[in-house]
Amino acid sequence: MSAAATARREIPEASVARLPGYLRALTSLARDGIASVSSEELAAAAGVSSAMLRKDLSHLGSYGVRGVGYDVERLASEITSALGLTQDWPVAIVGMGNLGRALAAYRGFAERGFRVIALLDGDPRVVGEEVAGQRVRPMADLPALVTEEGLAIGVIATPSDGAQQACDDLVAAGVRSVLNFAPAVIAVPDGVVVRKVDLSTELQILAFHGQRVAVEEVVAP
Repeated sequence: MSAAATARREIPEASVARLPGYLRALTSLARDGIASVSSEELAAAAGVSSAMLRKDLSHLGSYGVRGVGYDVERLASEITSALGLTQDWPVAIVGMGNLGRALAAYRGFAERGFRVIALLDGDPRVVGEEVAGQRVRPMADLPALVTEEGLAIGVIATPSDGAQQACDDLVAAGVRSVLNFAPAVIAVPDGVVVRKVDLSTELQILAFHGQRVAVEEVVAP
């Protein structure tokens, strides 16, 4: 195993979850021509405390220079390597409803090293349609996408009742990384990583906080 791969394995999950935010902030700084940044400035840009940022970056072996801070380009390169973004990652989106079509048209995937190589759907009425410049393919194409095109990540954008089957098909074909946008809990075997993006849950949490703020404003003297 390479040193970079070993380093990735040793970074705590909570720190890994914050690395993309640091990379996004560093990318913005580099675009503005800023060569170095203090931990306080980078932490503020990423929305975390400077102590948390320093602890997270220490897992990469990056400690900055006292009085100078972090070299923006070098730190961005270190985080890019730690996240495994030095290579393209072939992605397939499953489910061509409204959400799936919106994801298919999203340019941010390619900008961040994720190449959408296939759009798939289990409905024969949808298969063959053109979405975002690609022909929608049947689920039966999954094994070939893995063996011949290196499909690595599956994005599930199906309704909730179809999410488990979509995941089962991805796993059976050999996909070991799944991003689930469906409002459903899916079961996977050991060795398969699932990340869930639940938009309705996030809105409900915002509603809770919005309600609390409204109550505080009413009772405030």
